[in-house]
Order: sequence, then structure tokens, then C-alpha cells
Amino acid sequence: MSERRERIRECLQAALAPTVLEVEDESHLHAGHAGARSGKGHFRVTIVSERFAGLPLLQRHRLVYDALADLMESDIHALAIRARAPEEAHRKD
Repeated sequence: MSERRERIRECLQAALAPTVLEVEDESHLHAGHAGARSGKGHFRVTIVSERFAGLPLLQRHRLVYDALADLMESDIHALAIRARAPEEAHRKD
């Protein structure tokens, strides 16, 4: 696992205690993109946490961004987030 992916996982584990956490590095799909030239990466996160229960999507995303605030400055250019409460975990988009 890449160092960046591991740091993202650690931050999200510590802040949100997820029961499911997948972090995909999609940086290779954005080669030549302005964000890629800056050295920052593109990531996709799927996270299931009890902390999301009863919260609207925007608040869930804010919790994820808050947990990754330092990495957003240094390592992450783009972040796709799928954030669900445990009772929603098996729902299809």
C-alpha cells in the first residue's frame, strides 16, 4: 500500500472508527492533469461509520475532509467520497 493511502487510512480510522474503509489511489488516471503536476494525488474513499448515522451527505463529507485536513494541503488534490452509515452499507447507488 502506498504511503499516502496508508496515511489517509490512519487519519480516517482515528477520526471516524469505520467498520468499512477502502482507499483507492486513482492518481494514475489523471496523469497530465494540473493537480497531478503539483505532486498531489487523486483518491476514492468508501467509508462506513456509525458517526454518519442521521447526518446528511454534506455533513458526512465535512467529517471526512476534517479528518484529512492536513493531507488535503500536502497530498490530496481530489477526493471522491462514498460515506454511509452501517444501515446503508449495502445500498446500491
